[in-house]
Amino acid sequence: MSTISKVALTAEDLLQLADDGLRHELIQGELTTMPPSGSEHGYGTISAGRVVSNFILEHHLGVPFGAEAGFIIARNPDTVRAPDFAFVSKGRIPGGRLPEGFFPGPPDLAVEVLSPNDRAVEVEDKIQQWLDAGTREVWVINLRRRTLTVHRSDKPPRVLRADDFLDGGDLLPNFRAKVAQLLPPAEM
Repeated sequence: MSTISKVALTAEDLLQLADDGLRHELIQGELTTMPPSGSEHGYGTISAGRVVSNFILEHHLGVPFGAEAGFIIARNPDTVRAPDFAFVSKGRIPGGRLPEGFFPGPPDLAVEVLSPNDRAVEVEDKIQQWLDAGTREVWVINLRRRTLTVHRSDKPPRVLRADDFLDGGDLLPNFRAKVAQLLPPAEM
C-alpha cells in the first residue's frame, strides 16, 4: 500500500507562485483558484470601492485595498484570502508602513461582490472566515438584487436595499451613503 503525502502550502509559497493571470487563495494550506471575474462583477467592485476609498483617503482613516490584495487570516495551516475590496485602519498598519507581501492579519472591512457563479455555501464560509479572523465588518453586495448585506460577529446580518442608507458606524466614522451610490447604475 502506498501513501500519498499532501504537503500544505504556506503564505510564503503562495507569494512565490508564478503569475498565471488567475486569482489564487490559500484555504487551510490548500490552493484555490478562481477564474477572472466578469464585467458586471468588476464594475460592481470598482463602484463600491471608489466611494468607500475616497472617503477613507479624504479622512486619513487608513488604507483601502483592491481585489488582488491578500490577507493572512490563519497560520499552520495558512489561509490567505483576498476580498474584492478591503480597508485596514491606520492604527493597524505596522510601523506606519505597508508590509511586503500579504497583509499579516484580517482587514477591518472586507467587501465581497457576488458573482453569478458564486455558491451560497462558499460565500457563507468566506464571510465566517473573515469574521472568525477578526474582520469587524463584511459587506456582501448582490448586484442582481441591488442589496448590500452588513455582517458583524456581534449582530445578525442586516440587508440594505438600494434606497437605504449605509452608515459607517465606528468603523468608518461619519460615512453615510445611499446603497445605490455604491452600486453601478441599473442600466447603462
